[in-house]
Amino acid sequence: MALTRRTFLTLLPAFATVVALPAGAQPKPTPQAPPTADQVAARIQAYYDQAKSFKAGFKQVYAAKAYAKTKEGVGSVIFQKPGKMSWRYTNNGNRIVSDGKLIRVYEKENKQMFEQALAKSPYPAALSFLVGGGNLKQSFKFKLGDSKQYNFEGGYVLVGEPVDPTPAYQHLILYVDAATYQVRRVLLIDAQGNKNRFDFSGTELNNPPPPGEFVFNPPKGTQVIRP
Repeated sequence: MALTRRTFLTLLPAFATVVALPAGAQPKPTPQAPPTADQVAARIQAYYDQAKSFKAGFKQVYAAKAYAKTKEGVGSVIFQKPGKMSWRYTNNGNRIVSDGKLIRVYEKENKQMFEQALAKSPYPAALSFLVGGGNLKQSFKFKLGDSKQYNFEGGYVLVGEPVDPTPAYQHLILYVDAATYQVRRVLLIDAQGNKNRFDFSGTELNNPPPPGEFVFNPPKGTQVIRP
């Protein structure tokens, strides 16, 4: 079959590419566009949706802007669906426990425990995706932050604003592992500029929690406060 002029012109770009490459060389792949904020949020959700439980070490740093003071906490945390969580602070003896219905926040130094219905508490709202409650894309309006600016190069930074305003925080910032879509850090910023940061390490998925992990009875003499 004769090679027409039109056929020749059609094949010319591909032919030019082939002859321009050294022997044995392969064309460079076209760089993929980075994911959008919604795509990153969806992949985070998918990662944690597959987990029935989540265990990690944590470091918490709370910075009060008005007083220029910080408080730190370290320990371990376990989440289990639906709605259960257990925070053990090894540096001060504090505990935060939810059995999926009630949340109890125990402060050892003050000999007090705050108790209220989980649904009414703003405390775990930002971490609800870890315990099978809520949906990131439905709960927040996200945009991608500059990873370099946030000192998290090589990962993704999601800056979220809650769809339903809450006094607990105005912004949620997630620092996300680009390979696994695990959340390495959660930063909450409230209207007064106070910052509450949680860094997670040594993450384990789907390891059964110890029996009784989500049951907590405070020491005798503890004042129980029910807002």
